[in-house]
This record gives sequence, structure tokens and C-alpha cells, in this order.
Amino acid sequence: MLQYLLIALGGAGGALARYGIGRLCQSGFPNLAWPIGTFSVNIVGSALIGVAYVFIAERSSMHADWRYVLMVGFFGAFTTFSTFSLESVAMLEAGRIGLAFSYMLASLSLCVLACWLGIIAAR
Repeated sequence: MLQYLLIALGGAGGALARYGIGRLCQSGFPNLAWPIGTFSVNIVGSALIGVAYVFIAERSSMHADWRYVLMVGFFGAFTTFSTFSLESVAMLEAGRIGLAFSYMLASLSLCVLACWLGIIAAR
């Protein structure tokens, strides 16, 4: 039960951080056609989940419960792209190059296609 609470707390923080950064980027670049908020959050989240992974999973310099707060909760709500990035890097580091690139291509392509089909179906 504690794990769910930790994930929820981290998730609330991640969602609020994502919203705040998105608003900040939007106000800083109001006429920019590029979705700078999402772009920024995805890059920052991908870098930070890598850092969290090293400190929590590899070095064990943080209590294991921080995995639930940060990696699952915060970064899960901040951006799921960070988890996708970490999974892709794990496959690459394991030498599963073909699997990693097929996962990356399939994920990006099919998620965009699914979103588009969802919009079409809902309209």
C-alpha cells in the first residue's frame, strides 16, 4: 500500500511540474509553432530518469522507495517518454540493437497513428 502512496505523491508532483514548465515555456515563446513545452519536458525528463536510475538502481545511494516516488510516480507523470527512453537504452546496453530500434520505431509510429485514429474515431 505504501508503494501506491509513494507513486501517487510523485505523480502529483510530476504532473504539476509538467504543467508549470509547459505554461512557462508557452509564455516565454508565445508565437513559436514548435511545442517547446512538451519538447523540453521530454528531454529533461529523459535525462533526469537516467540520473535517478543510476543513483537508485545501480549505486543504491538512494533508498529503493525513491524508485516509486521518482521513476514511476514523478517521471511517469512528468513524461512517459522518459520511461520509453530508459527502456530503449537498456535494450541498447544489453546489445539488443535490432530490438531496441524496432521498439523505438514501432512505439513512435504506432503511438502517433493510434492518437490520430483515436481523434478520427471520436470525431
